[in-house]
Amino acid sequence: MRIGIFDSGIGGISVLHEAIRRLPDEEYLFYADTDHVPYGIKTPEEVIEYVDEVVRYLIAQEVDAVLIACNTATSVAASYVRDRYAIPIIGMEPAVKPAVEAARVKGGRVLVMATPITIRENKLKQLLEKVDKEHIVDLLPMPGFVRMAESEVFGGPEVDEYIEEQLAVLDKSVYTEVVLGCTHFNYFIPAIKRAFGGIETIDGNEGTVRHLAEVLGLTLDENGREGAVTYIESGRLVTDEEALARYTRLHDRLEYVKGC
Repeated sequence: MRIGIFDSGIGGISVLHEAIRRLPDEEYLFYADTDHVPYGIKTPEEVIEYVDEVVRYLIAQEVDAVLIACNTATSVAASYVRDRYAIPIIGMEPAVKPAVEAARVKGGRVLVMATPITIRENKLKQLLEKVDKEHIVDLLPMPGFVRMAESEVFGGPEVDEYIEEQLAVLDKSVYTEVVLGCTHFNYFIPAIKRAFGGIETIDGNEGTVRHLAEVLGLTLDENGREGAVTYIESGRLVTDEEALARYTRLHDRLEYVKGC
């Protein structure tokens, strides 16, 4: 099958990375909307416009399904594009439920790191109303992560100082789980864990790919092979070696993160 995966930038590569290893026999089109990154600080109206344009583009490429590999875009625009188009459209959801379940056992709290717009939107609030009955979830906007990720700054003093600045208003010792509520944030897992002196980080990538497989009637492969990918940036096919090398570096970074 032909599967379109998109994000405002490189964050969705973390979802693509999971998909091409669990569903390696499929053909992937990865669309990075680099002209409009980041979505997390845009207005809802702007995000809806961008997402609608991307979905229309991917449908024109005859994809069998679209995976919105962006929590912000899902929160703001998934319902809108699902109502407009008949094609299966899969979205992201912060993995709050498994984090809350784990924190209950450990007697700790959950910290959800996300973009400002994801935190403001009703979708996350509705999710918390369902799964956070004990009110053990706190929300922390981390917009700087998107900017640094797009510049491939995943570690070092700038990252460490930013995390400490954002965490300064919190008591780090009460948290046992950190939910990564933006696909850009996976690149920073080593730095996040270091800031807490070691902590469990949870993202929605695996669950999203499993849901994609269920919707399309596909069988997950656990052998870790790689599928074929075409990269597109805001409607422009990526063909030059330097740009493609960047995507290779990003996949390599995610492999490194998995081992941390």
